[in-house]
Amino acid sequence: METFVNVGLIITSIALIASVILQSKGAGLGGLTGADSGSVFTARRGIEKTLFQVTIALSILFFILAITALFLGR
Repeated sequence: METFVNVGLIITSIALIASVILQSKGAGLGGLTGADSGSVFTARRGIEKTLFQVTIALSILFFILAITALFLGR
């Protein structure tokens, strides 16, 4: 059981890193119109919203798996 949790942690952490990197690369795309994208707050739509929700779900899953690994390690 402990092995499955550890493998799940590794897979979840890689997916979480990838989703955060994709979000940071997507942040610059809003600046193509010439406006400063850092000072303007816009609503997330489409793939940005989906990626944001996936990142939240992955972070929750990561913390649950980390706490599970902590209790299994005792």
